[in-house]
Amino acid sequence: MRYQITFEQDPDRNDLQILDDGLTEYTNSIFGEKNYTQIAFFLRNEDRLIVGGVNGSYSTFGWLYVNALWIGEGLRWQGYGNQLMDRIESEAIMHGCSKAFLNTMSYQAPEFYKKRGYFVFAELEDFPSPHSRIFLRKTLV
Repeated sequence: MRYQITFEQDPDRNDLQILDDGLTEYTNSIFGEKNYTQIAFFLRNEDRLIVGGVNGSYSTFGWLYVNALWIGEGLRWQGYGNQLMDRIESEAIMHGCSKAFLNTMSYQAPEFYKKRGYFVFAELEDFPSPHSRIFLRKTLV
């Protein structure tokens, strides 16, 4: 059989899913089927509109991944970020997580996370210049 490498810009989601499924199948062959759960906590106003929140995921590997934390402009510096992080970390701990990781940009909130006990384990400089993408981790329990 002959194989061909093709290039596709903006590939079809179904084609990308084949790659994800293949990696999942391989990982499951090593570790067994893993449990993967997405979670989110939202900050809502009195009209139930989302004005902030945090989302992430955890799996049977025992790690929480914090995907995004966002607080609306007029609500920043009022403690909501800490409250949301407390909630997502506590939820992960209740489900067996002992560690957490995330990434942020140098112009976003690396100092916020450091104050919460996260430490830098990697940094991609000039992402884009003059900024960096910063990867942080923390032991939860």
